[in-house]
Amino acid sequence: MLGRKDKVSEGRLTAVQYVLLGVFLVLAFGLWRLQIAHSDYYASLAEQNRIKQVPILAPRGKILDREGRIIVDNYPSFSVLLLRDQKRDLNADADLIASGLHMQPDELRARLKRMAAVPGYQPLFLKDDITPDELAFIESHRAELPELDIINVHRRLYPRNGFMAHVIGYVGQVSDEMLQQPQWELYNPGDIVGMSGLEAYYNDILMGKNGSRQVLVNSRGKEVGTLKDVPAVPGKQLRTTIDLDLQIAAEEALEGRPGAIVAMDPRNGEILAMVSRPAFDPNEFAVKITRDEWNRLITDPGKPLLNKAIQAQLAPGSVFKIIMATAGLQEGIAQDLIVNCGGGKTFYGRFFKCWIAGHGSHGSVGISKAIYQSCDSYFYTLAEKLGISRIAKYATMLGLGQKTGVDLPQEVSGVMPSEEWKIRNFKQKWYAGETISVGIGQGAVATTPIQLARAIGAITMDGVLVRPHLAFPDQFPPGFKQVADYNDKTQIPIDEKNWTTITDAMALVVSPGGTAASAHLNGIDFAGKTGSAQTVSNELKKKMSASEKNKFKDNGWFVGVTPRRNPELVVAVLLEEGEHGFFAARAASQVIKAYVEKQRTRETLVAKQNAGSKAEVAAVWHQPAGGDSTQPDNKLQAGHYTIDASGKATPAAAAPGMASVKPEDMQTTESHTEMAQPESQSAAEPAQPALRSEGEQPPPVPTQKKPATKPQTPPPIAPAQPAAGPVGAPTAELMQENHP
Repeated sequence: MLGRKDKVSEGRLTAVQYVLLGVFLVLAFGLWRLQIAHSDYYASLAEQNRIKQVPILAPRGKILDREGRIIVDNYPSFSVLLLRDQKRDLNADADLIASGLHMQPDELRARLKRMAAVPGYQPLFLKDDITPDELAFIESHRAELPELDIINVHRRLYPRNGFMAHVIGYVGQVSDEMLQQPQWELYNPGDIVGMSGLEAYYNDILMGKNGSRQVLVNSRGKEVGTLKDVPAVPGKQLRTTIDLDLQIAAEEALEGRPGAIVAMDPRNGEILAMVSRPAFDPNEFAVKITRDEWNRLITDPGKPLLNKAIQAQLAPGSVFKIIMATAGLQEGIAQDLIVNCGGGKTFYGRFFKCWIAGHGSHGSVGISKAIYQSCDSYFYTLAEKLGISRIAKYATMLGLGQKTGVDLPQEVSGVMPSEEWKIRNFKQKWYAGETISVGIGQGAVATTPIQLARAIGAITMDGVLVRPHLAFPDQFPPGFKQVADYNDKTQIPIDEKNWTTITDAMALVVSPGGTAASAHLNGIDFAGKTGSAQTVSNELKKKMSASEKNKFKDNGWFVGVTPRRNPELVVAVLLEEGEHGFFAARAASQVIKAYVEKQRTRETLVAKQNAGSKAEVAAVWHQPAGGDSTQPDNKLQAGHYTIDASGKATPAAAAPGMASVKPEDMQTTESHTEMAQPESQSAAEPAQPALRSEGEQPPPVPTQKKPATKPQTPPPIAPAQPAAGPVGAPTAELMQENHP
C-alpha cells in the first residue's frame, strides 16, 4: 500500500482531469464537425469516391454511295479523359500526367486554366488515339491518378490519297474558342463535329446523341459495378448520289493535275462524281492535325483545302459561247448572222484577235461552225449585237452569277457582269467595248465548274434547270431543316430548232474538224464545248519574261454531255494551267466512257433471260445524210444485232482503302494507324502530252495513225468488254485538232 507520503497531490490530479476533459471535448467537437456541421460535404466526397460518371460517345453515321457502298466508316480507338469532379489538385498532378502521356506540362496547365469556367462535371479530353504504352501508364497509376479515365471512341476512317476529300470534308473537336461562337454554344468541349464538306452540311444527321454510365469503383479506382446506363444513339447513315465507279474514273482522269471535275445527271441534279485537286488527307483530321501539317496546307500555293468544283471563280473562256449562242438564237440574231473571220475583228477602235490569228482564219462562219471551231470573231460580233443587258439576262437565267444551292458549305456565287453590277460595285458606267470580251467568256465573267455543268446541262435538256445535290432528300428525318428544294426545276424557254442547232454543233466539237477531236468516242453520242481562258491580260504577258509566262498559262475548260439531247450525264472539267480545252475534253471523255460502259453492262431483262450467252436485239437510229448533221435530208435506219449478255463488269465494292477494313483489324490502337496513312504511289505518273502555245497549229498526226475521217453516225455496236475490277476509262484515241 502506498504510504501517506506517496499519495498524488490534488493539484496534479486536477490537472490530469482537465487534460482528459479537453481531449474528450476535442473529440466531441470533431465528431460534431464531421457528423453535423459538414455532413453534406463529406457525404459528397464519399459518394465521389464510390461513383464515377463515364460518358459514352455516339459513333457518327457512315457515308455511303448511291448503291450503298461504304465511302466513310469508323474505327475504334481510346482517348484519355480528365475527370474534373474529383476533389484533387490537378495542377499538382500535371507533371506526372504530362510525362506519362507525352505532353508538355505547361500546355496541360494552360488547358486546365482555360477550362476553369466550364462546369466540373464536364470531363476534359486530354489526348486522343493513345498508344499502348500510354494505356499501360494509366492502368498502372489508377491509385495515384484517379482523375484519369479511358474512353472508347469511334474515329472516322476516310478513303486513302484524298479520294473524295472535298466532298466528304473532315471532322474535328469542339475547341474552347469555338464554344464562344453562337453556332457551337449547344455543344460540349471535345464533341466531334463536321468541319467541312458533307460532314459539316449534314452534321445533325451524321452526329448521334452521347450516352453516359454511372459505375461503382473501389478505393483503387477499379470498376466493381454499374448503377445507371444511358446508351448512346448512333448517328444516321447518309446515302449520297455519288457513283463510286464514276468517282474513281473522275479521280483517275484528273490525277496529277490541278483542277476539278463535276459529273451530274442534268435530269434531276444528282451529282455522280466530284473531284478537286490537289487534295488533302482527311485522316489527318480524324484525330488531331498537327500545327506543322495545318500550316503546310494553308500555305500551299495549290490550295488543297479549296474545293475548286464549287469555289474556284475563274473565267469560263469559250465554254461561255454556248450561252452566247443560246441568247443569240433566242433573240433571233444568230440564225442569219454570217461573219468573215480574218483572224480577228475591230470594235470601237481596238482590234480583238481570234485564237487562230497567225495561222490563217476561219473564213465565212455561221453559228454552227462558230461553235465547233470556236471562232472568237463570230462571238465578238454577236456580243456587240446582243449588248451586255441581253447577255446578262440569259446567263443569269441559266444560273451564272449566283449560287447553285448545292448541299456543300461555302459555295461561291461567281460573277456575271452587267450595267447594274458595275454601278453597284465600282460606281462606274458600263462601256460598250467591255461587252466584246464578255462574248468569249473573258473580261469580268467568273464561273465555277458546277455552275457551268448546271448551265450547259440546262441548255441540252431543252431549258430544264435543276438544283445540284449530293444527298437523297427522302432519307432526311422529320423536322430536318432543308436549305433548298432539291426537286426544284426551272423551265427556260428554248425553241426546238435552236436547241437542235446548238446540240448538233456541240457534237461536232468532238468530231474531226472540231476543237476536241482527240476526245471522240466511237459508238457514243458525245457532245460538248472546249474553252481556254487567260489568267492575265495579253498586255501584261508581253512585259513578262519566258519564265514568268510559264507561271500564268491559260486554264483549260470543257463541258460535255451524253447523249447530245436530253442527256443522262453532264461533265464539267477545269484544268488549271491546262492551256488548251482539248486536254480537259480528254479527261471528260474518260468519265463519259466509264459511265456509258457501266450502263451498257448493267443486267437487264434481256441479259437475265440470256445469261452467259448472246442476246438478239433490234435497233433504230438516226443517220444524217453524208455525216453532216446540219443537213435537212436525214435518214432513219434500223437493224438487227447480237450483243454479249454475259455482264462481266465488276463494280467497285467500296471507296479506296475501305474495302479491306475488317472488324478484327480494328481491335487494338495500333491497327488503324496504317489504314489512316495514304498509300504510296506504286507507279510513276504517265507523261502528259506536250502543250503548245495559244493559237499554235497542232503537231502532225503520226504516220501509223489513221487519218481523221468525215464524221458519221455509226450504227449501234456491241459494248466493249471491260476488264475485271472497277469500271475504268481508257484514254480516247488521239486525233488531230484545230483549236487549243
